[in-house]
Formats: sequence, structure tokens, C-alpha cells
Amino acid sequence: MSSAEPPRRGVAVLPPEPLDPNGDPVKPTRFIDSVNCAIEGIFWATRTQKHMRRHFIAALVLLFAVLFLRVSPLEFTLLAVSVSFVLFAELLNTAVEAVVDLVSPDYHPVAKTAKDVAAGGVLVAAIGAAVMGYLILSKYIFPIYKEMLGMIGTPTEMGTVVALLSVIIVVVILKSVSGRGTPLEGGLPSGHAALAFSIATVVSLTTQDPIASILTICLAVMVSHSRLLLRIHSLREVILGAVTGTAITAAVVMLFRFLK
Repeated sequence: MSSAEPPRRGVAVLPPEPLDPNGDPVKPTRFIDSVNCAIEGIFWATRTQKHMRRHFIAALVLLFAVLFLRVSPLEFTLLAVSVSFVLFAELLNTAVEAVVDLVSPDYHPVAKTAKDVAAGGVLVAAIGAAVMGYLILSKYIFPIYKEMLGMIGTPTEMGTVVALLSVIIVVVILKSVSGRGTPLEGGLPSGHAALAFSIATVVSLTTQDPIASILTICLAVMVSHSRLLLRIHSLREVILGAVTGTAITAAVVMLFRFLK
């Protein structure tokens, strides 16, 4: 029989505090330990989740853009809140995924729903941050972007035709040299991406309007992304096609401008 003193009547007995494999308390008791646990959680999410790394890279790019554009303190505060909310949503999504994997290691439709809803929260936060960034940064970036378009020049009708034909010919030559794919499917580079970005470049230079340029570039990105979804091209082939179409079109337009 144990010699330990029995608990007094009416006094609650607390269960022993759980310990981790190293013998340390699972729940931190000091404030500094709580902060360290929070930092470890951020490190773990950044190390294991590629989307978290991308969010941090985007935040870093935005920080340099804000310093370069010299936005107002209020605008910087709004951007900081938007970025923080996106990072918070991604951390919460990662936590939900970890808990779901622990509770339901096998596939279950409810587990999938939980992960999809958490990912939807990240998407909503990212859309809100994008809208906030557009409303704040557009008045700083659009004049610079319009000036860059003006430096290249406005394409003539003949220059547009020559640019598009040049892109098609170069794509055919590159595909022939690489020996991969067919003229309409696969190969290096992506012909669809090259032609889509060539058209986007022509529209951007013709209109000299930043909004029209962004919209046409978004369409070109969607066309290029469809080639990835269909698994017809790799990411490298699509990027090379986009660069090829944009560079050749801009070069032809500038050449026609100097030959006038």
C-alpha cells in the first residue's frame, strides 16, 4: 500500500502536466517560451510549406517597392496589415492541415473539406491584399509603367504583322532545333505562350494604357497556364515562350521606330 497522503475530500486533483519525449513540459509556462514556440511554428511552416515561402518573398518584394515608391505612412500601414493577414491565414491553414492529418491520416471527404475551406481562407486574404495593393500602388506604378511603354514606342500596322510572324518563325526554328514536340503541341518553347505574350505586348504598346496592358497580360498568363494544366508543356518551356514572344515583339517595334 502506498504511503502517499490521500487527497483531501472536496479538493480537485489536477492531472500531471504532459511532457514531450525530452521530458520538457508540452505547454510552456514562461512568456519567453511561448514566444519561442511561436517562432518555431513560423520556421516550421516556412520550411515545409512552399506557399509560405512565396508569401514571404512577395512581402519582401513589396517592402522594397514601398521604400522605392515612398508611399505615405497610412498607405504603408494598410499594406502591412494586408500582408500580415495573408501570412496569418497561411499559418492557420498549415495548422489546420497538420491537425487534420493527425486525426485522419487516411482520405476522408470531411478532412478534404476542412483543408479546402482553410485554403479558401488564404485565397480570400490574398485577393483582399491584391486589391489593397492595387488601389494603393497603382497611382505610383502606373505613371512609371506608362513611361516605359512610351520609351519602346507605338507599333505600326506593318510592325505588328512583322512582329507576330517573327515570333511564329522563331518558335518553329527553336522547336526544330530542340527536336521536341510538334508545331502545335509540346516542344521548346511553348508557341501558345510566345504568341499570347506577343499579342499582349502589341496591345500594351498600342494602347499605352497600363490597365489594358495588365488585363491582356493576365489573359496571356491564363493561356500559358492552360498549357501547364494540360501537361503539354513544362514551366521552363512556358517561361521561355513568354520571354521569346515579348522580347521579339518589343525588338521589332523598336526597330521599326528607328527606321522611320
